[in-house]
Amino acid sequence: MTDRRMVLTGLGALGLIGCSPRGEAAAPVAPPAPETLDLSGLEQAHGGRFGLFAHDLGTGRQLTARGDERFVYCSTFKMYLAAAILLRVQAGDEQLDRLIPVTRADMVNHAPVTEPAICSSLTVERLMQAVVEVSDNPAANLLLKALGGIAPMQAFYRGIGDASTRVDRFEPEMNRLDGDKDTITPTQSAANIHRLFMDPASPLSQDSKTMLLGWMFSSPTGVDRIKAGVPADWRVAHKTGTGGYGPTNDIGILYPPTGEPIIVAAYYHAASDAPANEAVIAEATRRALAQLGRA
Repeated sequence: MTDRRMVLTGLGALGLIGCSPRGEAAAPVAPPAPETLDLSGLEQAHGGRFGLFAHDLGTGRQLTARGDERFVYCSTFKMYLAAAILLRVQAGDEQLDRLIPVTRADMVNHAPVTEPAICSSLTVERLMQAVVEVSDNPAANLLLKALGGIAPMQAFYRGIGDASTRVDRFEPEMNRLDGDKDTITPTQSAANIHRLFMDPASPLSQDSKTMLLGWMFSSPTGVDRIKAGVPADWRVAHKTGTGGYGPTNDIGILYPPTGEPIIVAAYYHAASDAPANEAVIAEATRRALAQLGRA
């Protein structure tokens, strides 16, 4: 983390006050450029294309591997969808306990929470929990509709300073490769996580952050991805995404027992859909932590 510099205000302090015109502010210190994380060996061994961005909040060091390339984000977007809904709750435009009807017409594949609720209703809070913890697809579509559709979701990203992430389709179509549709870069995803959870100027209230992080900590998905690449005594708040034909993603915040956390955004567009894809993410996470000196 960049050290704060004290402003010299006493006349003649250490004899340096005369070196700059009175009232002239010190030039801002640019953050260090991200370091390259070489994952080419993993790509050659397993096929596909791997993008990762890691940000050590203790040292300020950042690592990148294809960080500015686009990857289809799949269900990792659901963490951002929940954040967008929570902002509406904060503004008084939505209520956590509002009931939303669930119908058979809403059903698409992977509906562990919504399918048992057909012909009844679920609260907005329960739908958010369902999308973050177990990646329920109909719940995501219901929340997108409650948000107002694709355009407001796109506006959410722009509102947190993300000028590049695309929002084009509902579930499950958004998982299919089609140019730049429904894509994000690892660099931008890590920046979004920092903005939402770590930035003192985050638009999320402390209550909203606590709720969202609680679901991310509790998620049972992806235990062989980022979680498998950190030491056993670390905690991981994360959201996975899987395309079913190769894309295997995981984004989140890694909390060591002591010291500052590390943000990681990993997007692996593998050559095929295979269980080994998760192990590749775990290995990339281990390599990132080793390079940061945090293994």
